[in-house]
Amino acid sequence: MTVSEALLNELFDAVVAGNVQKARKLAERVVDEGMSASVALEKMMEAMRAVDKKYIMKEYFTVDVAAASTAMREAVNVLAPYLKVRPANVMGKIVIGSLKGNIQGLGKDIVAATLRSAGFLVTDLGVNVSPEAFVDSAVQEKAQIIAISVSVNETVPFLKQVVDLLRERKLSSQIKTVIGGRAVSEQTCREYGVDAYAKDAWEAVEKVKGLLHRKT
Repeated sequence: MTVSEALLNELFDAVVAGNVQKARKLAERVVDEGMSASVALEKMMEAMRAVDKKYIMKEYFTVDVAAASTAMREAVNVLAPYLKVRPANVMGKIVIGSLKGNIQGLGKDIVAATLRSAGFLVTDLGVNVSPEAFVDSAVQEKAQIIAISVSVNETVPFLKQVVDLLRERKLSSQIKTVIGGRAVSEQTCREYGVDAYAKDAWEAVEKVKGLLHRKT
């Protein structure tokens, strides 16, 4: 096993264990040693899939998932600047955020980092973002995509306001919408007129590429 592989495995274990300080320090080592931030991100995605499996198997509880999520967030914060690409290579512009009423941003953070690593210019609006803020920011940033994270069931209806605002401002053909998170699905897309649904960060990249291709 190479030093790089050992470091990535340590990062994997730190995220699964929910060791926040260790995950951050290992992410800093990834940067210091000139390793690929994208590869490290992929390893952490594997770790979160392992955490999800443990939760489904009732080996982990909500507190364990929260700890792992926090550990990954800290590591992603370290790696995020190194996932950005030069503007000349940007494949498209995206604004992303957690919808109004949603204050959990881990999934959104992971998707944002993954989109950056794939070559997109991403503006992260944070959490608890109103429908108006999504649309206004997309216009201001000249973005082609609005990516919305929804993890709270009660807030799903706010998606209608996003879609309606785009229609009212005659922006539906210029700005496409993609959703993800525990509270939404393909059915949500059809019900609210959203353009695409992604079940995870990697699928979000593919869905965004597909939407941009349809626009050209």
